Amino acid sequence: MATLADSFLADLDELSDNEADVADEENLDADQMEEDGDLADIEALNYDDLDNVSKLQKSRRYIDIMQKVEDALEKESDITNKGVVLEHDPEYQLIVDCNVLSVDIENEIVITHNFIRDKYRLKFPELESLVHHPIDYARVVKKIGNEMDLTLVDLEGLLPSAIIMVVSVTASTTSGKPLPEDVLQKTVEACDRALDLDSAKKKVLDFVESRMGYIAPNLSAVVGSAVAAKLMGTAGGLSSLAKMPACNVQLLGAKKKNLAGFSTATSQFHVGYIEQTELFQSTPPSLRMRACRLLAAKSTLAARVDSINGDPIGKTGRSLREEIRKKIEKWQEPPPAKQPKPLPVPDSEPKKKRGGRRLRKMKERYAITDMRKLANRMQFGIPEESSLGDGLGEGYGMLGQAGSGKLRVSVGQSKLAAKVAKKFKEKSYGSSGATSGLTSSLAFTPVQGIELSNPQALANQLGSGTQSTYFSDTGTFSKIKRT
Repeated sequence: MATLADSFLADLDELSDNEADVADEENLDADQMEEDGDLADIEALNYDDLDNVSKLQKSRRYIDIMQKVEDALEKESDITNKGVVLEHDPEYQLIVDCNVLSVDIENEIVITHNFIRDKYRLKFPELESLVHHPIDYARVVKKIGNEMDLTLVDLEGLLPSAIIMVVSVTASTTSGKPLPEDVLQKTVEACDRALDLDSAKKKVLDFVESRMGYIAPNLSAVVGSAVAAKLMGTAGGLSSLAKMPACNVQLLGAKKKNLAGFSTATSQFHVGYIEQTELFQSTPPSLRMRACRLLAAKSTLAARVDSINGDPIGKTGRSLREEIRKKIEKWQEPPPAKQPKPLPVPDSEPKKKRGGRRLRKMKERYAITDMRKLANRMQFGIPEESSLGDGLGEGYGMLGQAGSGKLRVSVGQSKLAAKVAKKFKEKSYGSSGATSGLTSSLAFTPVQGIELSNPQALANQLGSGTQSTYFSDTGTFSKIKRT
């Protein structure tokens, strides 16, 4: 009979076998899917003919839209009929189709650029890292061809001077080899196709731009017709542009800029078609990023107004443009000058201060002493004495200026000092009338020498306004009361 542990082990073995079977089936399915995906990717990547991957130019939709655009560009648009609903207008439908077609053309240019890059990588592998824009790359490839010495190739007008110098220096040290004739022929044909797609895209944008005053009057008033057409074409229509946040509108048309090691101080990043507007170009470089964000925000508001046909005459767009202009001018204003602060009005009336005996006593208690007064004063033309000498340390001011070497302090005793002395005396002697143990009854007189006297009685007499005087001729003690 099997135990409980044996039954648990058997169940675990069955579970592990089932999981192994399921895992094997999943691995087989995944491997099969990966093989199918890899084959599909390989078929897509290992193309030898551009017609297998680039089919837009031969499509019927492309041919019909381009024919309508050319016919519309030859004749002027009749926009006097305002009674037709915008969505039912055939010209508006053509503009919407052009916006969709411009996006498809952009994708087709990217596919063609990848084809050219893969073929020309054997000849000049470093060129794709130096020239990022697909149309510029196609023009440069068509201009260079199989030439190994780039000093014989004139790239002026195709690239900036700094990039031309970097491309020439890099081409002298490249590891690439000349392409075979058939590969070079396919590469040049791909370059021509990319250039044709670019010219078709420009025609579509020109047509949309010519009709922007009717389709999006407010957006055209804010950023201009050309930039409005490019924004609509890149976004995929006016409704798509209206649904897009302002931070994404700011980046529409932004390109990856390659400065080839040069300074980035004057370059603007994270800016798309909005940098082509008049307001952006007239703004100082230090404020252009703020202006770009402001333009993107107001362009989004104008596109939302146009998407619902809220203001056909473009009054909202003109007001938004004026608001942007005033804000940019406000940013450039210098800060307001600091105004001089006027002095407070002097108090003409005397203030009500506390007075009385308690206040006078407090002032006497905390009054500055004569010694401190002399220390705070200096006499003109006479150097003051200091604690360390030669002007070092704490100065003594006018203390000791008489030349005696001692501190000359006023001898007069304040009332407060007399009161304190009296309290100290009463505290020392007590109120019982007993004399101090330090006093003596002996007194020295000029004539008789030592005499017996009562010091307490003498003190009482002095305190009551009398003064004792000794006369030398009689040697007697007399009292003279002062009046």
